[in-house]
Amino acid sequence: MKICVYGAGAIGGHLAMRLHRGGAEVSLIARGPHLAAIQAGGLTVHAIDGTHHARLPATDNPADIGPQDAVFVTVKAPALPQIASGIAPLLAADTSVTFMMNGIPWWYCHGLGTQFEGRSLPRVDPGDILRNTIGTRRTLGGVVYSASAVTAPGVIEVEQPKSRYFIGELHGSLTPRIVQLSDLLRAGGVDGRPTPSIRTEIWTKLMSNLAGGTLAVLTGAAPKAVYAEPAAEAAARAVMHESAAIATALGCNMSRIDPEEKIANGRSMDHKPSILQDLELGRPMEVDGMFDAPLTLARMAGVATPTLDLLVALCKTRAHSAGLYNP
Repeated sequence: MKICVYGAGAIGGHLAMRLHRGGAEVSLIARGPHLAAIQAGGLTVHAIDGTHHARLPATDNPADIGPQDAVFVTVKAPALPQIASGIAPLLAADTSVTFMMNGIPWWYCHGLGTQFEGRSLPRVDPGDILRNTIGTRRTLGGVVYSASAVTAPGVIEVEQPKSRYFIGELHGSLTPRIVQLSDLLRAGGVDGRPTPSIRTEIWTKLMSNLAGGTLAVLTGAAPKAVYAEPAAEAAARAVMHESAAIATALGCNMSRIDPEEKIANGRSMDHKPSILQDLELGRPMEVDGMFDAPLTLARMAGVATPTLDLLVALCKTRAHSAGLYNP
């Protein structure tokens, strides 16, 4: 199976290595010194199960690779317009495109099956460019738990003891294509899971991102330090309950999700959220998909989110003042 990972940074590079180890014919879209290092000496991933190295085809031009059976998009949200303009050479008639990203995805209201079916999210997909270029038929949703970082060009360090990858159809069916992709990941040594409830998985992770990510941006600290402050922990708890209320109003079953368990996990988390890493490194920040889009959905569903409203407003101001977000 021919698979291209579009965006071979920390998450994408680790994903590519697992797909390669699972038996797929994997190629990479990357850029800059990271791309040059992969081209010169291959990709190295240090993980809990050892160090893995592979020489994988890598380029910054999708036309060099050609049509694929599947594409995984693992770039940050601000890069999505460039994806829309460059992905066409990778797409055959039946190529699936899995968006393995943080936050609310552009396709969220497509296949939702409620009164909000087909709604656009302009801050996530301006002008419906992704919808028009890639389309919903070939699109799959993805959620990843794999805390990792590029520690040197061509080298990725995975901090997550057990990486997990959820893949789902927009309409909730357990189709052969999501089962096949999940099987490849499991064969590659990580937990790949086809799911009929991809939106529930999105909100399950997003609850932690909204709580820990907003407070991390405002404090410059990882959750472990932030949650040591009782008032900050109380704010995180309020954000999680508000997030669960939005998800429930949109049809997700959040009854099995325990905010207290997430708070407990945050108390021991030293890894800085990716959005804080972007702030510190001067990279465009994923404010729209991770912070703003949940509020858009809250307004659609008529859910009050006072704590989240305040924290997101402050984060937008912080990101804008750093020149890393245009509101």
